[in-house]
Amino acid sequence: MWEYTDKTKEHFLNPRNVGVIDDADAVGEVGSLACGDALTLYLKLDVDKRIVDAKFQTFGCASAIASSSALTEMLKGKTLDEAKEITNEHIADFLGGLPKEKMHCSVMGRDALEKAISCYLGDEEKKIEGEIVCECFGVTDVEIQRAVTENHLKTIEDVTDYVKAGGGCGNCHDRIQEIIDKYTGVTPVEIKVTPRLTNIQKIRLIEETLEREIKPGLKKDGGDIELVDVDGHRVFVRMRGSCATCQKSQITLKNYVESKLRELVTPELIVEEVR
Repeated sequence: MWEYTDKTKEHFLNPRNVGVIDDADAVGEVGSLACGDALTLYLKLDVDKRIVDAKFQTFGCASAIASSSALTEMLKGKTLDEAKEITNEHIADFLGGLPKEKMHCSVMGRDALEKAISCYLGDEEKKIEGEIVCECFGVTDVEIQRAVTENHLKTIEDVTDYVKAGGGCGNCHDRIQEIIDKYTGVTPVEIKVTPRLTNIQKIRLIEETLEREIKPGLKKDGGDIELVDVDGHRVFVRMRGSCATCQKSQITLKNYVESKLRELVTPELIVEEVR
């Protein structure tokens, strides 16, 4: 599972400022349910343009909730000019750090804040800048460029962690790499790109390997296995049949199941049993 700081856990389990400000002076909405994360940020300001209240509603993971909660706490008491200086790194630092795979949650908070400020100032809603690079998550080349330059990203995996681009079908990987090369000043000949599985490809390959290579062997002895979840490189499974009560199930899990998955999917996988 992800390694969260105590402060991140606290803001997830006991989020601050959840809700709606009915007479909000500014509202910023980002993300979409289709992409898995969505955030609405509400701000109330006084006559001096100082934020006196901030609330949020979010649909997302623990990091999304914690990042949104942290952002509202950071905003209270700040002037609009001071709020403009808050970056996604500031949000992550406030929580004591976030897993790199979850940095996109802090980016979502930063983006919601920028939209809320634009709303307050009466700026016209910006049209989508640039061209869509990642069709799966609707991420443009401008958004990828910003993530690369602001956070000194070096790999496609880094970009996926910050803005989700490249985490779906994988068709955009070459274009993402071109953007990284351009804005890090590295020519393509200096980079050796190691193809990596997207999350969807990895899950499908794990399922196929379990069905084709692992289950038949277990069923010969009256056992079976069920895929429960995949979280990063961790694969959570449930042993069934005779495997569920066998004293040697952990040996089977590591020496057979994990070994096969590492051989046929990717060597980083760690298999864990859930009951």
